[in-house]
Amino acid sequence: MTDLSQTPREAEPTDARGRVAELHAVRERVRCGPSERATEAQHAKGKLTARERIELLLDPGSFSEVEPLRRHRATGFGLEDKRPFTDGVVTGWGTVEGRTVFVYAHDFRIFGGALGEAHAAKIHKIMDMAIAAGAPLVSLNDGAGARIQEGVVALAGYGGIFQRNTRASGVIPQISVMLGPCAGGAAYSPALTDFVFMVRRTSQMFITGPDVVKAVTGEEISQDGLGGADVHAATSGVAHFVYDDEESCLAEVRYLLSLLPSNNREMPPRVECADPVGRRGEALLDLVPADGNRPYDMRAVIEEIVDEGEFLEVHERWAGNVICALARLDGQVVGIVANQPQHLAGVLDIEASEKAARFVQMCDAFNIPLVTLLDVPGFLPGVDQEHGGIIRHGAKLLYAYCNATVPRISVVLRKAYGGAYIVMDSQSIGADLTYAWPTNEIAVMGAEGAANVIFRRQIAASEDPEATRAELVKEYKAELMHPYYAAERGLVDDVIDPADTRATLIQGLAMLRTKHADLPSRKHGNPPQ
Repeated sequence: MTDLSQTPREAEPTDARGRVAELHAVRERVRCGPSERATEAQHAKGKLTARERIELLLDPGSFSEVEPLRRHRATGFGLEDKRPFTDGVVTGWGTVEGRTVFVYAHDFRIFGGALGEAHAAKIHKIMDMAIAAGAPLVSLNDGAGARIQEGVVALAGYGGIFQRNTRASGVIPQISVMLGPCAGGAAYSPALTDFVFMVRRTSQMFITGPDVVKAVTGEEISQDGLGGADVHAATSGVAHFVYDDEESCLAEVRYLLSLLPSNNREMPPRVECADPVGRRGEALLDLVPADGNRPYDMRAVIEEIVDEGEFLEVHERWAGNVICALARLDGQVVGIVANQPQHLAGVLDIEASEKAARFVQMCDAFNIPLVTLLDVPGFLPGVDQEHGGIIRHGAKLLYAYCNATVPRISVVLRKAYGGAYIVMDSQSIGADLTYAWPTNEIAVMGAEGAANVIFRRQIAASEDPEATRAELVKEYKAELMHPYYAAERGLVDDVIDPADTRATLIQGLAMLRTKHADLPSRKHGNPPQ
């Protein structure tokens, strides 16, 4: 197929009908793209075209394109002879479940999706429109980085994108969908957004590619091994969601958008709920063992509590000792932060603290109430953790909770020991409502460790140290770790039947729906980094 932008106009239309016919011909060429061969090459890689992706993301027939006829004006290195329409990026807006969403999609068939001056200007414009309209922005990334032939102006284009990403942060939801290679400075825009989606085998992200890594360090590694979807989902934590194909990936982007408000001035969309508010969760009594040393799957607890057992887990494969998820209670969106006893006994470590802190900040920015489910034995001890800055990273989670003004409810299921108990949204750092199950153990540390410290001399002087230790542990538990100790001192609002957890949370959230809290007047805080 010949690109109209590269051929002279043979006959100048002389009337309006002729001009309109020419317009439709141009639009059809723009819609089809540079050539059938380029489209076939894209499909051969297992990738969709930019417009096919937009069609999957948005409601049918809702897309309105912005600047489809834009062309670059660069010269040199043969660019003046190749000036395709769109300049390699499709921009515009449409709807997802009837709500406005802005989108830009790199077209890999044109300059490999590389960013040039005109390409960047289109992205800048659509980002400005999204911020002004107060609507989410989704980027469908499949580009080869800066357009080398255009030199430094291409790099300046990235700077404009980064600046707008930062200005939009906490104002509108920003979602990056990685559908191809993303190298160098191009990787920073996704890192500045709220959520990153990746597709296995076809998308990669890295600052320096395998060739540079080999030249500098001598290490040999593939593109997927360096920055593939599974690496960023499980090791680096860069990717929040990973899927096997583009269709399922974009379907999940639509689902995520259904759980988010359009902007920070709105509440998340509420849906009608057929799951009874007062449904008792009798299964919870069997899901969570009373023995604090026995593991269980916290996901099963969440399924039993939320509407229809449905939730969307964020960062599912990274820092598995804490669960972060979006779900609904009585149709209202909530953010859930929960320790996972099935992984590292649910302790908090560096990665878990960072994961939960970012999630709490996102929920607070977009008016999503927080529900925290505690079963935490403390922070992970060890030289690596201390030298890695567990103090600094753990403080990120503490700061995020203390700074959050959305409704906050916490429930202690079993263990809640030491500083980890305080950090996981305890009453003392501002939780609006705090509840505990009758299996709770809220204490400075476990009874065995506490008895060894408090009664060290008494145990050492005993004729039967083990028997004495067991007796003193039992005494310590009876005095300071019984289920009602915290309630008697006002540190939890009530001890509840686990089967009533769903109803209790829904009632509390309904009361807190009109909560208003002001932060001190300041330019911004200085959170730990």
